[in-house]
Amino acid sequence: MARLSRPIDLALRLGTAALFAAGLAGCTAMPAGLGGGAGHPPPPRIGAGMPPSAASAALTTYYAGLQSGLLSRGLLRTDSGAADAPYTARMLTNNFIKVALFDEFDTSSGRLVARATESRLRRWEAPVRLGLYFGASVPAERRATERARVASLLARLSRITGHPITLADTGVNFHLYIVNEEERQNLAPAISTALPGISASEIGAFTRMPSSTYCQVSAMVDNGSSLYQRAFAVVRAEHPDLMHLSCLHEEIAQGLGLPNDSPSARPSIFNDDQEFALLTPMDENMLRILYDKRLKPGMRVPQANPIVAEIAEELLGGGS
Repeated sequence: MARLSRPIDLALRLGTAALFAAGLAGCTAMPAGLGGGAGHPPPPRIGAGMPPSAASAALTTYYAGLQSGLLSRGLLRTDSGAADAPYTARMLTNNFIKVALFDEFDTSSGRLVARATESRLRRWEAPVRLGLYFGASVPAERRATERARVASLLARLSRITGHPITLADTGVNFHLYIVNEEERQNLAPAISTALPGISASEIGAFTRMPSSTYCQVSAMVDNGSSLYQRAFAVVRAEHPDLMHLSCLHEEIAQGLGLPNDSPSARPSIFNDDQEFALLTPMDENMLRILYDKRLKPGMRVPQANPIVAEIAEELLGGGS
């Protein structure tokens, strides 16, 4: 069965930059210092006038069946998990370390190898300005609903982290595309504009996404500061509503600095078991920890661990 998300951290080795990737079955973040700026042109329009193909229609049917199957097994839960998955400060600390300071893939050989790899703490310092873009296949009434839904989620994430995170039409540094199969295959110009310096193979991770990858995010990371500079996310327009909302929650949250998944993270969306569809209280606490000023971008596990443990104790009232 497909996984909902697979975060990756890819080193681009271009100057001082690096690329991170992850998703519901995919997510990516990438280096800074590659050109462009707050005033760069908006990504080109895509998919104008392209009718949905048989492939897109087949995916719509496939994902509807997949969601039904997951729900029938008690997965894609939308509750908090508090009743059957209580957690302690120690568990929160361990899960945060695994999700925020490890990458799911090792890229040291120049290839993606599925192996947990210790990394460093990364997050945004600049305000996150998310631009929401739609393929022509997405009808106008759905676009209005999506904008309201995303704006509400961003406001929630901003309250949780204490960091400015807003929906924007100008000065965009986090691009989110909702597109169908054909539109996604034609995203290369938009990706190149949003993430200057991205390689053809990394573009292909988006344009050639297999059906087992439900959504994906990539972000540029400055290796010198460990700060995110830009991000680009894709969510398939063919998803039924709950899977679609799950993608929005996970890809945006991963693009804020929680790139990994862990089988021990429960209740959490940062777990490949697909038990939970939406951000849980544990996920919110991990985001609070990530943006706590006591933690500094670039910290490794030995530096961060005692500070994370202290914050976790405070958040959970001293429970161990």
